[in-house]
Amino acid sequence: MRAINIAKVISAKRKEKGVTQDDLAEYIGVSKASVSKWETAQSYPDITLLPQLAAYFNISIDELVGYIPQMTMQDIRKTYHRLADDFSKKPFDEVLSECRSIIRKYYSCFPLLFKMAALLFNYCSLLKEKERQQALLQEICGLCTRIKTESGDAHLSKQANSIEAMCRLALGQPNEVLELLGENTKPITDDNMMIASAYQMTGNIEKAKSVLQVSLYQHLLHFAANAHAYLFLIKDEPERFEQALQRFIQLAECFDLEGLTPNSICQLYYAAANGYALLKNKEKALEMLNRYAHVCTTSLLPFKVKGDRFFDCIEEWFTDADLDLQAPRDEKTIKTSIVQSVAENPVFDLLKAEPGYKSILQKLRAFAKQPNY
Repeated sequence: MRAINIAKVISAKRKEKGVTQDDLAEYIGVSKASVSKWETAQSYPDITLLPQLAAYFNISIDELVGYIPQMTMQDIRKTYHRLADDFSKKPFDEVLSECRSIIRKYYSCFPLLFKMAALLFNYCSLLKEKERQQALLQEICGLCTRIKTESGDAHLSKQANSIEAMCRLALGQPNEVLELLGENTKPITDDNMMIASAYQMTGNIEKAKSVLQVSLYQHLLHFAANAHAYLFLIKDEPERFEQALQRFIQLAECFDLEGLTPNSICQLYYAAANGYALLKNKEKALEMLNRYAHVCTTSLLPFKVKGDRFFDCIEEWFTDADLDLQAPRDEKTIKTSIVQSVAENPVFDLLKAEPGYKSILQKLRAFAKQPNY
């Protein structure tokens, strides 16, 4: 979106006043062609004409130029991570008030609105009162709706739709989620394959390889996310659960997910520990919790999106795509949530008397007390 929208303002105000381009041109002392170019954003009026135009339409110069504050992507990321850090150090309401102030100031900067929606969703669980948490989730949904209806950016709107769907799930509104995302699984359309083929036809083999490598990487991350969610759903089917987990772990080890994307393997081990605990298999539940704790304390932080010898093109893609490579939550909050995931999950109550469980919890608590990276 343009930060200066004088073209739309001049056109709208001229029509509102009921005058022609000739009339306005004559009053200002320019040609009709100049007015036409102003209204189609092909050129801007000379700065010396702004007071005269503003007086003619009886509006301020700020209103005339249609100034809408915008923030660069770099500043959006800095603002996001500063506020994320503030949520771990300052009173929640103080940081929330600043978030709302920023939102009001940049209400038409849609990338900023999206990051604010994501930030508030990531930290709304810090609110202990259920009513306030639900009210904030509804507020986030409102931001997402604005992005979808006003931004004109298909990709950003899709991302906002996903954030809204997560909010609706948290609000216990499954029907609204299905309405937002659809009720049936959509076939994957792999445009990346055609993009790679096009680059290959132009002789740009390196770019073709890069496109397919990035596609493989993204599909691997989606697979890992679906894998841990699937384990939660089949936890009451011991044979299927065991078979699925072994396949998932083999794939994770094959692609070295622990080194590539530790968060993905953490979620897999955690889902496995949950499943084994529900199946009353203490030994395997502790084994998976041990793996979970090991990755959390050795590989997860500092958060860094990175490639490896196989995925040697993706870091360049991260840079080119202008992606935010920092964690969506601050380290203190991440560490706290890791401890809580083991200490406060009632599924693990059957393990609390086990020395192995106590050792894992002690290890995680010691990790949480370490200085941030």
